[in-house]
Amino acid sequence: MTGGDVLAPHLHAHAADFLRGLRLHAVSGPDGAGAEEAARALRAAARRIGAALATFRALLDTAWADRLRAELTWLSGTLGQEYACTAQLVRLAEALARLSGGRPPALPPPRSGGEALAMGAARAGALLDRKLTQARSRAHSAALQALGSARFHALADTVALLASEAPLSPAASASAATALGDPARLAERRLLDAVAALPTAPAVGGEQQDAPWHQVRLLLRLHRYAEELLGAGPVRYEAGGALDRHRDAAEAAATAAGAARTPRIAPATAYALGVLHADQRHEVAAARTAFRHAWERTVVTTG
Repeated sequence: MTGGDVLAPHLHAHAADFLRGLRLHAVSGPDGAGAEEAARALRAAARRIGAALATFRALLDTAWADRLRAELTWLSGTLGQEYACTAQLVRLAEALARLSGGRPPALPPPRSGGEALAMGAARAGALLDRKLTQARSRAHSAALQALGSARFHALADTVALLASEAPLSPAASASAATALGDPARLAERRLLDAVAALPTAPAVGGEQQDAPWHQVRLLLRLHRYAEELLGAGPVRYEAGGALDRHRDAAEAAATAAGAARTPRIAPATAYALGVLHADQRHEVAAARTAFRHAWERTVVTTG
């Protein structure tokens, strides 16, 4: 079998998944019961098509692959914002409830101690709810606008063509072992190098170290999808899950810090948000430790 014999059906299948998500969206409507499931299906298919276009770019018309990948990234990011706001609001509300319910705060308490934290937690929760609800409404409007745009319809037309035909390059005529194996090993090499370059000592505050961890998360996803296409090698779900938790906690900490900069908020509210920020940064550190443990248990074949 050639590389094209393997890659083309893979792209056809995920393009068909994308179109099924599109049909579900059309049936359910923008605010119907199936809207969330449709958006999730569209994003999942977009991620897998985009990953294949990135890893196996040389086997395809590169200009076409780059354009399609950029559009899929745009769509996935736009559709994901609304649900990210919802998930973040739930996460922060649960953390505030836990912290104000007796867990020792991560910051030195003010003179009134737990009473100030309880009072501040209620006000902080209301502030976060207001900010994230507004952000979710804006994201919902942006998603609806995107799905009704000419840009999206052009993307859907391209994916519809991909469901039956993939623009392969001459490189796709090589054997599957070579045409697919070489790019997959390169994707793994990039992942291994990025993991090896992760900072080992925590920096003050820690936020400036988030970017390389987020990059490893993306590279790990590309590697996992390439392994799925090849049907061989370990699938690092545990390590990927740790990096997902790292991303969620880092973004929640950033939201808490941003809310704490709201003008004219009460000191107790600012204190509760500071405790919340510290708690989420603790979760970031825990996720990094969990990733390292999961990674060490994984057998890595570099080829």
